[in-house]
Amino acid sequence: MEKNKTEIIAQIVSLLSQLVESGDDKNNEPVAISAAAPVEMLTIKECAEAVTGLSEHTIRQLVAQEKIPYIRTGKGKRGKILISKAALFDYLKSQH
Repeated sequence: MEKNKTEIIAQIVSLLSQLVESGDDKNNEPVAISAAAPVEMLTIKECAEAVTGLSEHTIRQLVAQEKIPYIRTGKGKRGKILISKAALFDYLKSQH
């Protein structure tokens, strides 16, 4: 069961990344889902620990401004925010 959840999350992150990269594409072509390697998802706290000098507040601001893709688990505003480690590092690299 846990493996299925991980695979589903990986597929969702992959789709989100593709949507962010394509922007406002009007083609509405279907996006193929590939069985890629597992995606490492981090909480806001883990993101701040992974990057020296990056605070939890800054990560929350990036999420609020939709600058990095994320998944909210649970219901409503109380759900945990998960961010792909690769997406976080890609965003940080693109800023330099």
